[in-house]
Amino acid sequence: MAETRGALPEQPRGQGGCACRHSPPPDGRLQPARRNPAGTEGSTMKIGIIGAGNIGGNLTRRLTALGHDVSVANSRGPETLGALAEETGATPVVVTEAARGAEVVVVTVPLKNVPDLPSGLFAGAAEGFVVIDTGNYYPRERDGRIDAIEDEGLTESRWTERQIGHPVVKAFNGTYAQDILDRPRPAGDPDRLALPVAGDDAAAKERVRSLIDELGFDTVDAGGIDDSWRQQPDTPVYGLREGVDSVTKALADASPERPAGFRG
Repeated sequence: MAETRGALPEQPRGQGGCACRHSPPPDGRLQPARRNPAGTEGSTMKIGIIGAGNIGGNLTRRLTALGHDVSVANSRGPETLGALAEETGATPVVVTEAARGAEVVVVTVPLKNVPDLPSGLFAGAAEGFVVIDTGNYYPRERDGRIDAIEDEGLTESRWTERQIGHPVVKAFNGTYAQDILDRPRPAGDPDRLALPVAGDDAAAKERVRSLIDELGFDTVDAGGIDDSWRQQPDTPVYGLREGVDSVTKALADASPERPAGFRG
């Protein structure tokens, strides 16, 4: 399983959303970033990463550097992850072991490969674990047509939830992989980038936002998973390297209509 490029490839693909339900975010407005809740900043977590491409690899690098206990898996087996493990101190595992004991699991594989993830993927995960979905739908260049996304109007992350059988928080899907290494900034820095985060569970979303804050980025609450079309490929926020105000505006400016270039 290769990692999704969406995480962005070297250049973002532009703007436009999904022809799906487009209810406004909670209270009809997009929420700005909040600080870590008391007692969470600096605490270590067990984190599983499924997919070791650009985004998965760089999250492994940063999260281990912050002191988290990271297990990482790919489709080719742990023996192919020796260099990353030696570089970072992460533990290479088979896919079915990546979530064992994990409080946060990052699923960062191509959308077309999500249905092929093994059953029991989250067996042994910590109680109340959170799944981060970084995926994007690229029907023409990689994934082929997914009828439920195009005909039923599901957002990409809602479709992913159905495949893996667990709620997700959508984050990092419009982030340049290299920025995870090169662009962290302390809170309050005027050059600090903001990332949109969507999810239905407020506590799960807050945990992800706190982790992103620890990584050195602000966040903007983009609403629930049915609102996550606002950050899908070819929307104004996709690939946007700006702060909270610009990201908030870009999310508000998104169109729910999926552009022709992102239809299968």
